Amino acid sequence: MGCYACSGLDHASSVDSFRAEVRYIEPDGSEHMYKLDGKVYGSSQDTMLALLPFLLLSVAWVTSALNYKGADISSLTVVESSGVHFTDNGQVTPFETILRDHGTNTARIRVWTAGQYDLQYGLALAKRVKAAGMTLVVDLHYSDTWADPGHQAIPAGWPTDLDGLNTQIWQYTKDVVTAYSEQGTPIDILQVGNEINDGLLWPVGRISVNGIDPVSQLLHSAINGAASAGNPRILIHLANGWDWSGLNSFFGQVFIPGALSADQVDIIGVSFYPFYDSGATLSALQSSLTNLANAYEQPIVIAETDWPVSCPGVQLTEPSIPVSVSGQETWVNDIKNILDSLPNGKGQGIFYWEPGWVGSAALGSACADNLLVSSNGATRDSINIFSRDM
Repeated sequence: MGCYACSGLDHASSVDSFRAEVRYIEPDGSEHMYKLDGKVYGSSQDTMLALLPFLLLSVAWVTSALNYKGADISSLTVVESSGVHFTDNGQVTPFETILRDHGTNTARIRVWTAGQYDLQYGLALAKRVKAAGMTLVVDLHYSDTWADPGHQAIPAGWPTDLDGLNTQIWQYTKDVVTAYSEQGTPIDILQVGNEINDGLLWPVGRISVNGIDPVSQLLHSAINGAASAGNPRILIHLANGWDWSGLNSFFGQVFIPGALSADQVDIIGVSFYPFYDSGATLSALQSSLTNLANAYEQPIVIAETDWPVSCPGVQLTEPSIPVSVSGQETWVNDIKNILDSLPNGKGQGIFYWEPGWVGSAALGSACADNLLVSSNGATRDSINIFSRDM
């Protein structure tokens, strides 16, 4: 959880009010100052001293909130260009503003090497994210299209040998970080690869074909490229956060002398969905992430998740949670509680995947609708998932 230190406690001889300032140091070294003011009914310094533990407990409750209350909003410009207008309480409002006003403080943008979600698309959307005052996460797929556990194609025109790819990924990552910085929207968190359980830049960087060493080299090169142009925090993202065996297989091998080192990685991110695999239960997630937090130093975020409001004919992994707006709130809160329970304050964030992708409400699943807005762009009550004790 970090640590607390009272920097001041003011009281008068006839004590009827107090002011306390508490400095909180996050696990990542960042600091926050909390100021507490109030009144007590008593007349001695002993009364104030007796209150001090309760003040500290109050701050502990405040600081149990997630650092990153996030949403992937990559499709936003595409949705708007289709004619959708987002509304909140009947008022047309930019979606990033709606999210911010309801507690979201982090936005994630995917970037492909070509195609619809290319660099220029991401740069334009980043301006809106920063203008809304949010933390910017850029998710590099290192592919001309979707990268996920079953797809990690080398971009067209890139080399197809390991030496060439090491040079290319270094230069590309450097250029991306430079482009965001030069337009005044520096990347806060850079995700190097998307759901790379079996590696990236296939077949050269496919673990099941060539082992872990090429992946370690490629990630090392990518991160060095980023570091040559800026200082974003580095996130490595795997699918199936509930599967400790898979996570441990990857992270237990990927740190290799002369290639990727553990100190190059700032955050570990995992996906967690309720409809792709019967093993993806909350209890499995709790066990897996506890093991992960105990084994590695990095903070942990749920980099992708969602829950449906309509899902006919699909068996979800948590049948006690309703398929509804309230179920969306329950699902996210249950994940938050798991993150809060991790040792040493390691659980730091949740990113809801594409909550406003009107026109693609299934979000790649067999469920009909996983959005936090209706088909006409009006917010549902679940837009508040990050505004209540989060």
